[in-house]
Amino acid sequence: MALAIREARPEEYTEAGDVTAAAYAEFVRPQDADWRAYVEELRDVESRAARAVVLVAVDNAGGRILGTLTLELSSRIDEDSPTLPEDAAHIRMLGVLPEARRLGVARALMEDADRRAREAGKRRLTLHTTERMKAAQAMYSSLGFSRVPDRVFPDGFVLLGYERALG
Repeated sequence: MALAIREARPEEYTEAGDVTAAAYAEFVRPQDADWRAYVEELRDVESRAARAVVLVAVDNAGGRILGTLTLELSSRIDEDSPTLPEDAAHIRMLGVLPEARRLGVARALMEDADRRAREAGKRRLTLHTTERMKAAQAMYSSLGFSRVPDRVFPDGFVLLGYERALG
């Protein structure tokens, strides 16, 4: 499949948000209001794009957005997140449409994020995922990411920490 990886354009923000939300929908449990709220936050690409780089993977054949990734290079998109270290870029909200999985979309987005982080002078790439996201964990390990300390919220919710040095 021929993909173009590039920054999301303003006219694509709605579609990109829908793609990201669709990618995360399977992880929402009916009783989990926090996850439902997070999926709605995933739709707000316009706010993220004002503070970070929002990448899209576009199918060259049909022009459809198949995946998205948010890359924090100089600041965080959430006010409650720890300060972004000067030497690090942080990946957020990587998502691929369920019907486009296992086609290399996520890897292509990750490779472009890696390139952009290196070009910005960063020495490491960090990210978080959840226990529920087993396929993501496997991909991060296959891309050379190592586990680092987790981020644990006051309510006990855990984000699994990952990091990779940039060459």
